[in-house]
Amino acid sequence: MTRVREDRGRDARRQGRNGEWLAAAWLMLHGWRIVGFRVRTPQGEIDLLARRGRVLAVVEVKRRRTLDEALAAVGHVQQRRLVRAAAAVCAQRVGWRSLEVRLDLVALAPGRWPVHVEDAWRAEG
Repeated sequence: MTRVREDRGRDARRQGRNGEWLAAAWLMLHGWRIVGFRVRTPQGEIDLLARRGRVLAVVEVKRRRTLDEALAAVGHVQQRRLVRAAAAVCAQRVGWRSLEVRLDLVALAPGRWPVHVEDAWRAEG
């Protein structure tokens, strides 16, 4: 791997981590409690788990050049992976089994406020 490519990858990971912190702060400002951060499961990693009342949100954070690019960045394969990861996490925590679990997206772009899309992929099944 070339040095330039390694640097780009490192920068992307750093920006991703910074984006996750920003998304967590944004959600907390809007009444969510962060109950998991970069949660690893055999099915994949969940960026954030946030809870408000009876809702447990599995939050995918995407940072791109524009909000439109961030909103479009999660494909069907990743959506299915998130569903499986959410099921695995809820199966481990008895108290979460009765919660409404949904997949949310926080989209980030430079110079723009974060956009929290609740239940981001319900219409896409």
